[in-house]
Amino acid sequence: MTTVAPPAPGLSAPTQETRWEEEVSAALLGGDPDALAAAYRRWGPLVHTLANRSLGDAREAEDVTQQVFLAVWRGRAGYRPARGPLAAWIVGITRRKIADALSARTRRGVLVAAAATVASERPAPCADPEAVLDRVLVAQALRGLTPVQRNLLCLAFYEDLTQSQIARRTGLPLGTVKSHVRRGLHRLRGCLGDAAPGVVPPPERAA
Repeated sequence: MTTVAPPAPGLSAPTQETRWEEEVSAALLGGDPDALAAAYRRWGPLVHTLANRSLGDAREAEDVTQQVFLAVWRGRAGYRPARGPLAAWIVGITRRKIADALSARTRRGVLVAAAATVASERPAPCADPEAVLDRVLVAQALRGLTPVQRNLLCLAFYEDLTQSQIARRTGLPLGTVKSHVRRGLHRLRGCLGDAAPGVVPPPERAA
């Protein structure tokens, strides 16, 4: 991609900034990957700052930044320069990706809370379709636990057993059951927090 060198912020005339942005926009619409790299270098820090400010987590902000520029590349055919500058379009995508990240965070919190409640006490029967979906998603995350942790949490989650009943069923001391369940829930929280939607993390080896 042959473009005018990007002007230094605050030091160059607006016309040079505008000309550079127009050239990057045209190259991006033409499918030039160099244009995406140029856009990332120019607006990546802004995207990361907006994400970090909203999410309060640097790692999540990095993930959102990557998602934003992936969306820029994949959705470049939908960009219309006549409707506004490229920077504004990228900021719009950033806001949507931040909203998605916040929704995913809320969803993970609900799932972890549901798993913790089921593991500690017998839950009331529920036929709510969303509760059924929660069980499916938690079942995926359970695959990332050790065999002992997975077995104990499955007894709690799917057979609705209390920790005392699990101890009697397995022959393990109650204190051992509580310890495994506590560690399993901690690891389950990590699995649900780190896994991308629809991706099941690989099982870990038992300690």
